[in-house]
Amino acid sequence: MIDVSPRGKESASRAVADTLAARLTALYPSARLVRRDLTAEPLPHLDDTTLRAISTKDPEEAQRLQDAARLSDHLTGELLASDLLVIATPMWNFGIPSALKAWIDLVVRPGRTFQYTGDGVLGLAKDKKAILVLASGGVFTEGPWRDWDFVEPYLRQILGFIGITDVQTVRAEGMNIPPLAASAVAKANEAVKELAL
Repeated sequence: MIDVSPRGKESASRAVADTLAARLTALYPSARLVRRDLTAEPLPHLDDTTLRAISTKDPEEAQRLQDAARLSDHLTGELLASDLLVIATPMWNFGIPSALKAWIDLVVRPGRTFQYTGDGVLGLAKDKKAILVLASGGVFTEGPWRDWDFVEPYLRQILGFIGITDVQTVRAEGMNIPPLAASAVAKANEAVKELAL
């Protein structure tokens, strides 16, 4: 489970993710839940050395740069070992926070989570499910702002790229609209009960 919001107890995405985590724990008591908080443990953005380390095809260069690839190796290993990926994130300026982009850049790796073939790209993180827990100040599932949602389409595209195509979404919408904000988290928590787990 990836938590992105820095708002702590005031975070709608974290509140709904907590509800989802409780449901998953009740359904699968023997399962191991790994929760990665990108605010408590921020990830570095890609630099030249790390980019070369995680994308090189040269075994000697890979050996020389193995320390630079260590964090990416760990995060990619977590992802590949999981059955279900939960990403709980707010929408910022119609997109994802840079903390989540840093995680994506470290786990979307040629040869690990995808590979190029003669027919295009093959996702290597297959047979997994994902749930997106999205919080936004406005309403983006309908109405005039629908085309401004670059969070869900982007996340579905990047997850599909690495082979995760079974994706469900739960939204806490209208967090900055007083008539909607009061019930947004409660509605999203109800939607958690309807997810196919």
